[in-house]
Amino acid sequence: MSPTRRGIIELGAVLTVGALAGCLGDGGTGDPGTDDGEDGTDGNGSNGDGLPGGNGTGGNASGETRPAGTGGPGVIVVGTDEAPDLPVRPAVEVVREAATDDHPPQLRVTVENTSPETVRVGEGRAVVFSYVTDDSGYLTLLPTGEEYPAEAGCWKLTEGIAVTEEYRTVEIAAGESLTQLVDLYATQQADGCLPVGEFRFETTYSVLDENAEPVENGQAAWGFSVTLE
Repeated sequence: MSPTRRGIIELGAVLTVGALAGCLGDGGTGDPGTDDGEDGTDGNGSNGDGLPGGNGTGGNASGETRPAGTGGPGVIVVGTDEAPDLPVRPAVEVVREAATDDHPPQLRVTVENTSPETVRVGEGRAVVFSYVTDDSGYLTLLPTGEEYPAEAGCWKLTEGIAVTEEYRTVEIAAGESLTQLVDLYATQQADGCLPVGEFRFETTYSVLDENAEPVENGQAAWGFSVTLE
């Protein structure tokens, strides 16, 4: 479920890729090629607690749930939809698999402009799954770099997150990509901490004209499923 559209910002809402990343918080343009620990891994591909970082695998060698020392389950991307029939191609990957007392699980969402021209897409936050809640209402994805009301290790929100309802748009140059790191939190509706099971996230991509209105056949949904175990 993505943020509700109430209106369109006509001035200042058309953001460049860099401007949107700054709006969403630090870490929104994380470089997947670095190994200095900024993406949740150290130079040896570990996330610091002996677990592989960003490889999309979960569990330990015996097939049991999270090893001792983690604060909750690990996340695995188990399925993604086919790319929408639009000039943008979204993708998602795991950056930090396991929840610990220091951080919740983390994903990286990338939206690539595959066309030879600059495109404008909306809603600017939802296209990178910022503030998007899963179909069950038990999990939500929040931009990395902000502090949210949640108990460390549990990562269940203790208060609601206020999200403005303006409709933001973002421009992506030809061949360029928009990237955002998002952390996984349990909502107040969840029982206990991060729930175990399979969950689906979905959002809508709209390609917009110069008046920030969707063009004909310029809208499509895309999503992915994760498991926590």
